[in-house]
Amino acid sequence: MRRTLVFWCVLVGLIGSLGVLTAQNPGPTAKPPDPNSVRLVGNRFAPLTYQGMTPAQKKMFESLISGERRGAGGPFNVLLRSPEMGDLAQQFGASMRFHSSIPAKLNELAIIITARHWTSHYEWYAHRRAAQAAGLSQPIIDAVAAGRRPAAMPPDEEAVYNFCTELLTTKQVSDKTFQAAKERFGERGVVDLIGVSGYYGLVSMLLNTDRYPLPDGVQAELKPLP
Repeated sequence: MRRTLVFWCVLVGLIGSLGVLTAQNPGPTAKPPDPNSVRLVGNRFAPLTYQGMTPAQKKMFESLISGERRGAGGPFNVLLRSPEMGDLAQQFGASMRFHSSIPAKLNELAIIITARHWTSHYEWYAHRRAAQAAGLSQPIIDAVAAGRRPAAMPPDEEAVYNFCTELLTTKQVSDKTFQAAKERFGERGVVDLIGVSGYYGLVSMLLNTDRYPLPDGVQAELKPLP
């Protein structure tokens, strides 16, 4: 009975967290929102309103919310300050998130490795949940959060973990690690791994510079790395 109660409490908490995330960027199956109804969030960069945007900002914003995210949570309030660059960046990000040759579970693994590397709290908050939803196991998520190598991984997850971790921490990729990723994912897959890590590195820098807030009642999950 107690185990059943604990299970349902955890499940309800996860669903609630996913609900917050979905409300901000509900995804491609949702109807594009009215731009006047979308509330941007920011800290050092004050939240913009649609009515207060320049024509170039409105163009980027409309492209963003009519795209596959159907929302503007995350780094986009910052990117709107440079709307031409921001629009290119959000299109690149949508390509890396929704159209990568890397399967969703492995793509989310690459994203949370990047979020952990940068200690980007909002990026971790959003994509730790997306990784769970895509089927990544909790022990692997917990190990990444702690900054340690997971004790055991399937070969495809190990190839992604090795490649992304090595690239971020050493700024290089060894022949062995490169070959393992290439054999499993092909040359396009290797480039897509670089792309998703690079894009979410940019996202981390934007969020960290802004000191982008977590939703009300949410505590930071990542501890400083040694």
